[in-house]
Amino acid sequence: MNKKVKKYLKNSIIMVLTVVTMLFMSVNVFAGINNSKLVTGTQDLIKDVTTWLLVLAPVVTILLVIYFCIRRSAADEMDQKKWNNRIITAIVSGVGAVMASALINVITGYFA
Repeated sequence: MNKKVKKYLKNSIIMVLTVVTMLFMSVNVFAGINNSKLVTGTQDLIKDVTTWLLVLAPVVTILLVIYFCIRRSAADEMDQKKWNNRIITAIVSGVGAVMASALINVITGYFA
């Protein structure tokens, strides 16, 4: 039992010393990719997509709800429940798309 404890202690000391050595001998390198075309282009693309999604999501949601209401009015009693569920799903999806787009827009605004 005593040999195992000494062995584990020796191995743990070696691992701790290795980690400490790696931390102290590390070199910090700054790549400077903030101004590269890839990064600025990706940021502009994300801004444009989220802006368009903020505009298109409510419009598509309203059009779908109108279409589903028209279909619900022409349906029988059993099908009306399905169309009601589709209307609720369309509204929740539209709100979710707007919220996700706004959240992405805010997050990318902080890192730009």
